[in-house]
Amino acid sequence: MITIRPIRADEIPDAKSVILTVAYNIFGFNGSLEDSIRHFEASGELNDMDDVQAHYFDAEGTFLVVLNGEQVIGSGALRKWDGRTAELKRMWLLEAYHGQGIGYLLLSELIDFARKNGYVRIRLQTSPEQVRALVFYRKVGFYEIPCYNEETGEISMELKISE
Repeated sequence: MITIRPIRADEIPDAKSVILTVAYNIFGFNGSLEDSIRHFEASGELNDMDDVQAHYFDAEGTFLVVLNGEQVIGSGALRKWDGRTAELKRMWLLEAYHGQGIGYLLLSELIDFARKNGYVRIRLQTSPEQVRALVFYRKVGFYEIPCYNEETGEISMELKISE
């Protein structure tokens, strides 16, 4: 049974594992999955997950996990960008679960959270290599905006959720 709920501290390593596994499959890192994990850990790219409480929950955001039974199969988070804008982060789902509507359910939960907390738009950045994610985001109404972090070379998108 699929469940979506706020992450517990003991699930953070499993959520990181999901993110790194999916990223490995998308980006084709040279070397093994373990090499890829060591690379990302050393880069500090997932440092926000070392203190989910501070980076998300205490900062007017949330961090959700998707569970199949007790197994973490996906994640998605929102954090405050400014008073009326939230940023979508860490939206990942194991490939075996794609095409089942789980991503839509997860995003719907995050949008509901954003609305209840007074946000009027959600922004995100994703890499051009994440073709499937870009199709998904466009399908649910995200549109491209000028890049808000030029150093990354990523695509910036936004979704208006209320006026």
